[in-house]
Formats: sequence, structure tokens, C-alpha cells
Amino acid sequence: MKRTSFGATAAAVIVAIAAQGAFAADFSGKTIEYTIPFSESGGSAKWANFFAPLLSDALPGKPTVVVRYRPGAGSTEGANWFQGQQDEGDGLTIFGDSGSTKFPYLLGDPRVRYEYHDWQPVLASATGGVVYLPPDLAAKFDGDMDDLGDEVYLYGSQGATTLDLVPLLAFRMLGLDVDPVFGVEGRGDGRLMFERGEANIDYQTSSAYLANVQPLVDDGLAVPIFSWGALDDAGNIVRDPTFPDMPSFKEVCEATAACETEGVAWDAIKAFIIAGFANQKTIFLPSSASQDVVDTYTEALRSIVTAEGFKDAAAEVLGVYPQLVAGGAIEATEQATSISPEAKKYVLDWLVDAYGISMN
Repeated sequence: MKRTSFGATAAAVIVAIAAQGAFAADFSGKTIEYTIPFSESGGSAKWANFFAPLLSDALPGKPTVVVRYRPGAGSTEGANWFQGQQDEGDGLTIFGDSGSTKFPYLLGDPRVRYEYHDWQPVLASATGGVVYLPPDLAAKFDGDMDDLGDEVYLYGSQGATTLDLVPLLAFRMLGLDVDPVFGVEGRGDGRLMFERGEANIDYQTSSAYLANVQPLVDDGLAVPIFSWGALDDAGNIVRDPTFPDMPSFKEVCEATAACETEGVAWDAIKAFIIAGFANQKTIFLPSSASQDVVDTYTEALRSIVTAEGFKDAAAEVLGVYPQLVAGGAIEATEQATSISPEAKKYVLDWLVDAYGISMN
């Protein structure tokens, strides 16, 4: 991936945005609150702070866009708050979620009092993730996990109902004997366990992998084996565009005797890969936002993601992933917040059986 000066490319994006067309609504002299249900130190904060100044320049009237943080209860507290703001349809209140917000919704977590179908998505952002091993174990990998099933693995995990649900379920489907060490505060702590030899399997999201794991790979201390993949236009899992030379989880599953890419288990993990990675983050307007307001945000975001220099700026901060607006954002959100009753039951039963975790 080509590395560029973010400041220079962002400035170029803003210039390109300014040259584009007119909009239906006007936000002159206004302040827009862009609420994130996490702390200011995480990936969602990086994402929001990337888009906030671009939105400020792209929206008519150049409003001030302020990122507000409402962390708590794994992001459900902030999402519950936004559910209560559905009458704020003037475009001055927007919300950004994450896979960690979608997972409790999909699982029927009793803390969830929000309803995605009430919200209006205007941008959907994807990301990815990479699974890697120590060199001695990776030497046994030949496109499938059949020769790795007799090992015992330790994995530093934030919890089975967080984004770690995807790797934990994937490891099970691949026939790996993985003992998760729950309670790490972030994926960075899981990586540190790997570096100290306290874990022998790990995954990191794309931005963290590029920044913190690629140096380990370069030094011969870690070997990537597959990515979670990305979605094509037909909704199929394909290779991650940030890691085009790396097999996707689907490819490895197809090559591994214990794993199947059809049936209830596959439907379940695909639903959570979509929610956790293929549409990890979304910008929403409240249900009461008028069509003029929705159209104005849509056109502003379209001007951002098509502006000259945007791809270079986004690649440096977000990775090489689609940024979907209009119908694409709506369809991506529908996919990311839907799960069949059979797939949901499969995951809930697995959580109880494997970890004693119940959503009741």
C-alpha cells in the first residue's frame, strides 16, 4: 500500500470537495455533534476524526463538526442514547457505530434498547483483519489447517461476545484447539501476549496489523496465514484488497477438512464477519431527518469519497476498503444487522456450551 503524507492528501481532498456541487440543506453557523459510543483512544475515534473535518468542508455552510464520546457497556450505552435522539432530525446529531455495537444487537443482548431499522445510514466503512502465527507453527501451514489441529493454542481475548467472537468461532470451525485468555483490554494487549510468547495465535485489524505486526513479520517473528476477507458486490467473501496476496478465511475453510462453507455454522460466521469487518462502522442520521437532510449528507459524503486524493488519505488511516454511500450504505447496514434465527441460535448455543455465556 502506497504511504503518503496524510496532511497533504487531506488538504487535497478538501480542495477537491470545495469544487463540487450544491446541496438541498444549509448548515451555515451550525455545530454538528458526531457521537461515537467509545473512548477517544480507539479505532472508532480515529475513523470519526478522519471524516469530521472532511464533512465540515463538504456540507453546505461549512458547519463545525465536533466528535463527542459516549463510552460505556461495550458501546450499547451510546447507542441507547442515540435511540432517544430520533426526533433530532435537523441534521445536527449524527452517530457512528462499530461492529461492537452490531454484535449485541444480533445476539439479543438485554442491554440493547436501540433499533437499527429506526436509523438512516449515510456512510458504511469496511475494514479487515489478519490472523498470524509464530514461524514454527506457520511452517506447517500449506493453505489448510489440517496439519495444525494437533496443537494447543493460547489466544488473548477481550471476550467471546466482542469482535473476538469472529476469530474464536473461526478457530472452532477450522478444528483448532484454542484456549482463550479472557480479560485483555484491547487487541493490542493480545498482540503483546503474542510478542512475549504467552499466546501462539493472534489476529489484528488491518490498521493495527500494518502498524504493529508487519514489523514482526519483517523481522521473522510472525507469519500471516489468512485475512477475514472482504465482500464483493454480490455479497460473497473474497480476498481483502489491502492484502490481495493473502488467502481469505473462506479459502482456508474450503481447503480444511473440518470446515464447511455452507450450512448454519457458515451462515453464522459470515453474518458476524459482515457486521464486524465488511461493514464495521456506519454514520447514521436519526429517523426523523428529512429527505433533504439525508440527501445533503449523502451528496456531501459522495463528494468526499470521490474527491481526488481521498483514496490516498483514506488508505493511510483506514486501509484500502470501500466507503459506501446512498443505496450501498443502506444495503451494507441491512446485511450487517440481519441474522437468520437458525444462525443466531447456533451462536447462542455455542457461547453457552463453549464459555458458559448466556444472553438471558
